[in-house]
Amino acid sequence: MQTEVFQVRNVRCQGCVTAIREGLAELAGVDEVEVSIEEGRVTVRGQGLERARIAEKLAALGYPEAPAA
Repeated sequence: MQTEVFQVRNVRCQGCVTAIREGLAELAGVDEVEVSIEEGRVTVRGQGLERARIAEKLAALGYPEAPAA
């Protein structure tokens, strides 16, 4: 199983978590999505994941990747 981790902005509530989980579930190969509100982190697990497509979907949902610290 492949794992991709994203630091994202704008994750503030359970509604955000639901939007991210449902939005990413639409992508091919996504089996599991974990969202940490406290850490602003999204972890995606599955097979054949395309990091760029996941990042694009997150941005389209309103949760763009945070710049590296």
